[in-house]
Amino acid sequence: MGRNSLALACMTALWGATNGATAAASAPIAGTTATKPDTPTVWQPSPGQVQVPIWPGAAPDALLDRTPETVGPVAGQRPWAKVAHVSRPTMTIYAPRGPNTGAAVVVFPGGGYQILAMDIEGTEICDWLTSAGITCVLLKYRVPNSGPTWTDGHRYYPKVQTALQDAQRTISLVRHDAARYHIDPHRIGVIGFSAGGHLVAAVSTHFTIRTYHPVDAADAVSSRPDFAIAIYPGHLWIHEDEDHATRNETDLGLHSDIHVTHDTPPTFLLQAEDDHVDGVEQSLAYYVALQKAGVPTEMHLYAQGGHAFGLRPSPLPISDWPKLVERWLHTTGRLGTSR
Repeated sequence: MGRNSLALACMTALWGATNGATAAASAPIAGTTATKPDTPTVWQPSPGQVQVPIWPGAAPDALLDRTPETVGPVAGQRPWAKVAHVSRPTMTIYAPRGPNTGAAVVVFPGGGYQILAMDIEGTEICDWLTSAGITCVLLKYRVPNSGPTWTDGHRYYPKVQTALQDAQRTISLVRHDAARYHIDPHRIGVIGFSAGGHLVAAVSTHFTIRTYHPVDAADAVSSRPDFAIAIYPGHLWIHEDEDHATRNETDLGLHSDIHVTHDTPPTFLLQAEDDHVDGVEQSLAYYVALQKAGVPTEMHLYAQGGHAFGLRPSPLPISDWPKLVERWLHTTGRLGTSR
């Protein structure tokens, strides 16, 4: 079984309960409020929320194969929403519930850069963030093959990482329109899961140069996150694809697309040691690079938890990870004073 097949098989056992901001499938009319047609086609947020395209026209470096976007449940104990073939990336902004801290977080769902787990690593994360007074920006970035991935039995690196383009663009858009969204332009962070965790590292280390030609005034605004949170990240460790019996597990180097510097934003890392999809070496490798560069970093490793656990309830200690993130945000001054 390939790495992406293993990840999808793992996630089919997970739940994607629908509440608050949880996803609903609806007609493909970005920029309008969600509706509920008889036949779901394109992912849309829950009624009352609005998703808008992040590009004013066609997205840069668009793929020639324009297979229509699909969305549907994946069978399991509780189904989760699998979104595939995204060619028109969008963002959906969820306002904080209760006092507004002024902070904002852009959310990158995982899915191996093949699909997007839009509820368990998307809308459910927004439910939690908005309850903490944080504006949540859910990015539906382009897939498949929009970042380093595993396909046809081998590692594949696209010539252009279009997911990174979408991430850069979204952060700049949010910062450009910070006053409109009632957020502090200097307290915009990112959180990502699995492949989305790799996207966190990518956008945290690729902000000095655009990976696309600027299209408007928003692209003159910095795309650097002010803080970063990577939960069970993947596609980072240089030896991840080598034979487990012979690979050098003492070498915690990163893949060549991730270049950490002192300007990489403060980072929070979390992973389980029994993660058999993206091993704990992913977080360890990124931590070592961050530490060597002098980047303030907090890392939490747990013995149990597996992969793709999101916010699902569990008797395991790792289920308390959102409290750790909130404490980190408070102690580092990211949440500021409610307003």
